[in-house]
Amino acid sequence: MLLRALIVWLGILVLAFANGALREAILRPLVGEVLGRAISSVSLAVAILVTTWLTIGWIRPASSADAWTVGLVWLGLTLSFEFLAGHFIFGDPWRQLWAEYNVFRGRLWILVPLITVLAPVMTASSH
Repeated sequence: MLLRALIVWLGILVLAFANGALREAILRPLVGEVLGRAISSVSLAVAILVTTWLTIGWIRPASSADAWTVGLVWLGLTLSFEFLAGHFIFGDPWRQLWAEYNVFRGRLWILVPLITVLAPVMTASSH
């Protein structure tokens, strides 16, 4: 189950990169930084939920505890990638990485880790 979950998470990572590329190439020039990031965060959260719904039968969590395990593993991988790769590979300052969580400044990124952890539980119950 966890190997299949890891494969799906890698697919979600590819979706996240594509989502970011679309944000930078299309959304940001059209609607600006704050709204572009908000739309991008919501669209990625929806993509994660749809991807999970389409693949949860293949991942095959046997129980709600297994679905929670998948969600928590995905959350750990996502946050690790976001902060470690964001800082050490892409060179983003820590302050900038944390700023994405400031909903008072129009940042909706928090939806992405929330959906990431909840999507397996939400979709497993529908299969």
